[in-house]
Amino acid sequence: MMTLLLLLLFLCEAHSQVASKPNFVLLMADDLGIGDPGCYGNKTLRTPNIDRLARGGVKLTQHLAASPLCTPSRAAFMTGRYPVRSGMASRSRVGVFVFSASSGGLPPSEITFAKLLKDQGYSTALIGKWHLGISCHDRGDFCHHPTSHGFDYFHGLPLTNLRDCKPRGGTVFAPAIRLLVFVPLRLITVALLTLASLKWVGLIRTPRCVFLGLLLLAALLIGLLLGFMYYFRPLNCFLMRNRDVTQQPLSYDNLTQRLTADAARFLRRNAKTPFLLVMSFLHVHTALFSSKNFAGKSKHGAYGDAAEEMDWSVGQILDVLDELKLTDNTLVYFSSDQGAHIEEVTIKDEVHRGSNGIYKGGKANNWEGGIRVPGIVRWPGVIPAGLEIDQPTSNMDIFPTVAKLAGSPLPQDRIIDGRDLMPLLQGQTQRSEHEFLFHYCNSQLNAVRWNPPNGTSIWKAFFFTPKFFPEGSNGCFHTQVCLCSGEYVTYHDPPLLFEISRDPRERHPLTPASEPRFQEILAAMQEAVARHVQTLQDVPNQLSLGNVIWKPWLQLCCSSSGLSCKCDREKQDGRRRP
Repeated sequence: MMTLLLLLLFLCEAHSQVASKPNFVLLMADDLGIGDPGCYGNKTLRTPNIDRLARGGVKLTQHLAASPLCTPSRAAFMTGRYPVRSGMASRSRVGVFVFSASSGGLPPSEITFAKLLKDQGYSTALIGKWHLGISCHDRGDFCHHPTSHGFDYFHGLPLTNLRDCKPRGGTVFAPAIRLLVFVPLRLITVALLTLASLKWVGLIRTPRCVFLGLLLLAALLIGLLLGFMYYFRPLNCFLMRNRDVTQQPLSYDNLTQRLTADAARFLRRNAKTPFLLVMSFLHVHTALFSSKNFAGKSKHGAYGDAAEEMDWSVGQILDVLDELKLTDNTLVYFSSDQGAHIEEVTIKDEVHRGSNGIYKGGKANNWEGGIRVPGIVRWPGVIPAGLEIDQPTSNMDIFPTVAKLAGSPLPQDRIIDGRDLMPLLQGQTQRSEHEFLFHYCNSQLNAVRWNPPNGTSIWKAFFFTPKFFPEGSNGCFHTQVCLCSGEYVTYHDPPLLFEISRDPRERHPLTPASEPRFQEILAAMQEAVARHVQTLQDVPNQLSLGNVIWKPWLQLCCSSSGLSCKCDREKQDGRRRP
């Protein structure tokens, strides 16, 4: 009888909480592995605030990124749709935006959860990383910008944090520089030496203009390389507040503290109205950085310092919710856009990567380590504390979940691939609404996951897998990330089948001999793939070569003196902001 009364009390409390519009704080880490937080088993990396969040809410242990790369994963998170539906899944090797002045981005026709909540009277803000484009046709149209996608306020990095953004931090363009500069320079050098030798022995007569032309070509290549290295940082690594550039190039000095303080100010300004805050951390994507309070303090070098500083930021935001007495009416979600970047080792052999726990692979591939990410949801009095759920869920599920809780109908003119998480989180059902989930490598359908409604097994079939290099390693160290086609993958016919529920490390592919239902299982999965493919429409490729290349007319610059883009308006703008 006492148990029944307690259950009724909990349900009444939950009903009263849901009756008023909840607030939403969505915390998104960058490249954080599922093995990094303490609540997911890490014993040496200190994440007390993420762990606090997990103790007070639900921990999802099969939470999946819709893509193992930043740009497409974030597009899926914002829209609740596979990125291939919005054109945000690349058909070439380049799977993300690397220049701020690219014309591609999240199309204006896409509907984000921020748009839906803004229509419901919410104050909306995104602080931190965006990485979904800025402008389409000219530098002032801001068609892809956060403020064009439902966010009232934006403060952060419109592109992403790259090694090239930090002085002496290295470069992500090393393979391209080798191919486009060093290889041609070697060929030019060989040609010059060969022609000079042949001329010296009298075998040929080479006009001086040929030597001059080759020397000029070499000088041009060197000049372009030096110009690229000099200008890349200010032109691509800058902070914006709404549509204004406020710091160019960005400074890493107390950057996390500055963004966290701004998030706290947003919460305080909107304490009496419903709000949506997306805190999109720059941590722990390289270039790694941390303030003096965290530098050198962790047991995991620069990566651990950055992760622990991010955890501090999580704690600051949770503390502000407590201070404003908003905790009980705020759904807080914490996750990562994909798994840890396994190949992040510097030329000095410094390890700058996180941990994907027991799982194989990492960022840029669809082994579990690349897509299985932390997933924590807390809402005191509505979602039970301390619950652990091992059903397949997706970062696309946030879209329909927050939309329904905010009282917004879902768009009826498009397919929404996410599913409302609340029945699962509240224990109204024990099974995920996802029977099938599809895993893409860029725009290539790489694998499919099946969670049969009447079974306990979860199956995963790969149509191709990346070729790890060196052989026996856990990543693609020769290309820095694994690629999705050609000589870089192994195709499987029949598909490579795993029972993920029993073999989460993906060590033991099944065969007709080891699994009597092998053909039946694959047939069901291939039928699901065929149905899924029928729902796809041909859309413009936002990550085509024409959309990702640098376009000077789209370049944002805080000064009018050519490409000398340097300013620091962060402090003065911070004082002026209401």
